[in-house]
Amino acid sequence: MKKKSAESFLPLTHTTYYILLSLTEPLHGYGIMKKVEEMSNGSVKIGPGTLYGALSKLEKQALIVKLDEMDSERKKSYKLTDFGCEVVRLEFKRLESLVQASQGYIQKLGGLENEEKSF
Repeated sequence: MKKKSAESFLPLTHTTYYILLSLTEPLHGYGIMKKVEEMSNGSVKIGPGTLYGALSKLEKQALIVKLDEMDSERKKSYKLTDFGCEVVRLEFKRLESLVQASQGYIQKLGGLENEEKSF
């Protein structure tokens, strides 16, 4: 079977992007849920069922890897693979390009009057 390219995973959903981004350091499920909520300023909250389904899918796609159980509590910890890092970087560049390309148009619409005008 031919390996998928990193570009074929784009665009990522908000939830997937935040899950992958949260794994710049190894975390267990609860840690991922808290980190995603923190990084998204509370706008993305993931329940256990959604999270573990997503983790299973991301692991099968080789974007993350499950580490050995952390302690006697048998918590499963995950980390981003090099391939996962590549996908996150590409998604960041895609989003950055989208914002930069549209910034002038939003300003013309008066949408950034009271907000910071440079990203």
